[in-house]
Amino acid sequence: MQPKVVKATTFKEYLTPERCFIYENWGLVSAGDSAVSIARARVEPGVTTKAHHLDGIQEIYIITKGNGKVQIGSLKPTDVEEGDTVVVPAGISQRITNTGKTDLIFYCICTPAFTEDRYHDEEAN
Repeated sequence: MQPKVVKATTFKEYLTPERCFIYENWGLVSAGDSAVSIARARVEPGVTTKAHHLDGIQEIYIITKGNGKVQIGSLKPTDVEEGDTVVVPAGISQRITNTGKTDLIFYCICTPAFTEDRYHDEEAN
């Protein structure tokens, strides 16, 4: 890999079926990197993302703004806020609720990089 700077103006935020907005900073789509993906997630006040898990992909959240409550596998639901780090092992159920009055914003770091085929919606009918 060569040194580079990827300007934020090249990214576009989009709404996912998971009920959150994603802005991919780095990964397969934006950089062709299969080792890691980094995306900013935004969850609006009162919204809970769909329960889901990622096969073979560990995910780490870094909360940068707002307040929420995260549910991971059998872990007791836990309040999170700016500066907190959340670790979701591969294959473990997860979801997050924005419990605040402003957008909840966090970065999702996936190793290996996120791919749609590894995402499993646990609320699908």
